[in-house]
Amino acid sequence: SLCVRGMRSIVMAAALATSGVSAMASPSSLIARQAQLSKIRLILGSQSPRRREIFDLLELDYAVVVSDFEENLDKADFVGEGGPARYTVANAEGKAQDVLKTILASSDEERVAHNPEGKPLVVVGSDTVVDLDGVILEKPKSTDAAKAMLRSLSGRSHYVHTGVSVFTSEAGIEAPALSFSETTHVHFGELSEEEIEAYVASGEMAGLHTAIWACSSKKSNLIRPNP
Repeated sequence: SLCVRGMRSIVMAAALATSGVSAMASPSSLIARQAQLSKIRLILGSQSPRRREIFDLLELDYAVVVSDFEENLDKADFVGEGGPARYTVANAEGKAQDVLKTILASSDEERVAHNPEGKPLVVVGSDTVVDLDGVILEKPKSTDAAKAMLRSLSGRSHYVHTGVSVFTSEAGIEAPALSFSETTHVHFGELSEEEIEAYVASGEMAGLHTAIWACSSKKSNLIRPNP
């Protein structure tokens, strides 16, 4: 499921960035290296409640520093096969890089607040989008946009791409220590106008990408088995 993939992705990112494990290592060996995380200060560059929930479920010791990165990349640069996935990686890199820059440029007092023990910093950034026929759909910004998105997804299959990027104080801010993406194929059932209205009214649409497709929206009945 996307839930498990999301958890595995973030553990993989932190483990690889801090222990020099080969990218070909098995997920189980990466998770076993969570002990390595005690040697670093893990920073989640996101205010997403769902991503914090993932870190909490993994019992990670981390701090949250929200990125000021403007997610205004030109989608025209991310067309064609693999474009939407690359788009999420680019956004994730921008978020993680921005957070590391902010911490390194902050005052001594602020740095101590984020990193009391002065450990090496590992910043994780992430981004998720929906890919419908190659068109990138991001979080809807209004009720009308949310309804329109659900209508476009009704009865259809699409992809959900999540990009993850890790920047570390040891590797510096010029390039990520690690970036990758994960993709999940999702099929929506046919949605009536009543179902769309009820779902949007429930407020769950606010966490569309990381709630519906992260399997945490247990009340919803939107996702169906792929035909």
